[in-house]
Amino acid sequence: MNNKLSTLSNLNQRLIVGVLGAAVLIGGILFSEWTYFLLFLGLTLLGIAEFYTLVAVQGMRPNKPLGLLLGGVFFTSMFLVQKDVAPGELLFLSLPLLFLVFIYEMYRKKPQPFTNIAFTITGVVYLAVPFGLLHLLGYYGEEYSWQPILGLLLLIWASDTGAYIFGKNFGKNKLFERISPGKTWEGWVGGTLVTMLVGYGLSHVFLDLEQYQWLGVSIIVGIVGVLGDLSESMLKRSLGVKDSGTLLPGHGGILDRFDSLLMVIPFVVAFLEIF
Repeated sequence: MNNKLSTLSNLNQRLIVGVLGAAVLIGGILFSEWTYFLLFLGLTLLGIAEFYTLVAVQGMRPNKPLGLLLGGVFFTSMFLVQKDVAPGELLFLSLPLLFLVFIYEMYRKKPQPFTNIAFTITGVVYLAVPFGLLHLLGYYGEEYSWQPILGLLLLIWASDTGAYIFGKNFGKNKLFERISPGKTWEGWVGGTLVTMLVGYGLSHVFLDLEQYQWLGVSIIVGIVGVLGDLSESMLKRSLGVKDSGTLLPGHGGILDRFDSLLMVIPFVVAFLEIF
């Protein structure tokens, strides 16, 4: 009886946090470009800090202050450049900060200095770069538009939901058992098909992108999204942890919730810039 009550309580907590989180995310994107900026700047910095805390479990000592500064500068510079209130040359500000990581490490006197440098830079690349590239979607036209960003989130949620339903009901063949035993080929294919259907629907409502672009983005989300999930699972398994953090009760941390999005963004941006 107590176990059932505990399970129900955990499900309720997960549901409440999920609904509130989605409301804040969607509200921030819809309200204005500045709330969108502040929201994702917060996610970027919290995510980088979470990553550094996570790898510290195995004794790594990334340079958290400098990594957060570098990530914040890159993310903000990308926003200001895409908003067309700062020249593209502002992005060059990130370069000396990047190499400052090497210089600063000499004075930290920590063991495994180049391992620390590698993890410091990895945290920035893993979080600040994808979220910084997200501005290219928000400003795909001449002015800020929430449609490409919200549409991408809806496609990722559709992919997750479709993969869960198909995997639960038809899943037999393991996709990558060594990293994530629960994922199946049937779930992956089913999730991709559901994502394509949702993408087709979005193409009739969100008109900032052409129909073929929404279809392309849908296929990318369906295929690449699960790889983002698997990559984060690989990270956690290598560190021997279950969740990336505890910021979101019932959901884990920032990396747990945004692993698919982080992997998908660079592919989507490249597709839209080329096609």
